[in-house]
Parts: sequence; C-alpha cells; structure tokens
Amino acid sequence: MALRKIVCIEDELLRKKSRPVDKFDEKLHRLLDDMAETMYHANGCGLAAPQVAVLRRVVVMDCGDGLIEMVNPEILETEGEQDGPEGCLSVPGRRGMVKRPMKVRARFQDRNGEWYEIEGEELLARCIMHETDHLDGRMYVDIMSREIFEDEDADAAEDEQ
Repeated sequence: MALRKIVCIEDELLRKKSRPVDKFDEKLHRLLDDMAETMYHANGCGLAAPQVAVLRRVVVMDCGDGLIEMVNPEILETEGEQDGPEGCLSVPGRRGMVKRPMKVRARFQDRNGEWYEIEGEELLARCIMHETDHLDGRMYVDIMSREIFEDEDADAAEDEQ
C-alpha cells in the first residue's frame, strides 16, 4: 500500500467524468488499498478515484462502521432531505452547507466484481452522494447553499437552515 497525492479543486481532473471499471485485477486492488490508506491518513471519511488522479468509478468510505469499497456505484433511489455541513479532502480548509437526501440506496461492485446493494441514512447517505458526485465531475462547492467560515460553529450554521 502507498499514500497517493490528493489533487485539489484547481485540478481539471476533478471536473471530468470517470470511466467504469471493467478489469477486476491486482491493479484495481492496489488502487483500492492505496485509496483507503490515503483517506485514513488524511482523516477523511470518503475518497473517490478522481481525487487521486485516476478517472475510474471507484470510491472508498468509512463513516465509522468500517471500510466500504464501491466500484461502479449507481444510485438507485433517494428519499427525504437533510441540510448540513460538508468538506472535502480536495478542498482543504473549506466547508459549505449542502442539501442531500436523508436516505440513499445504491448498487455497486466489490473489488472482485460481485454486485451488492447498500442502504445508507444520514452521514452514510451524504457520503455516498458526495463521493459518487466526484465520479461525474461534480463537487460539493457546486451545490452548496453557502460557505461555512472558520469562525462559525457548524451546529449553529445547521440550525440556521
């Protein structure tokens, strides 16, 4: 495993659409391992392949219940709404208020190509949507209602909405 460089918001790669994965091989396994190590090292809860300069539909997440690896994720269904603060490893030092679904159901392949479904609520739903947005060249800054500044309390910002 190796740490990969996280590209920042100025990099045009983050605005490109990622291609599906069709080879479930050692190269993919190494990418997933490196992405997980990079995410944990940066104290993130999610990382998409474009953030490490790889335009493939690959995401890793850990919202506190263990590592989730998603290859070729597809959002199947969303429900409800939540408005809350988001940040991004590719946008260091910034946060914004973003509306996301309260619940998300998605399907994805694992590192070996097997299909699974996942249902997430609250933070996991937010993370799934945030990371899959990266795969389509979208970032939270494109859809945030407003920026949260360093001197603001995130809870106060959330209550304001």
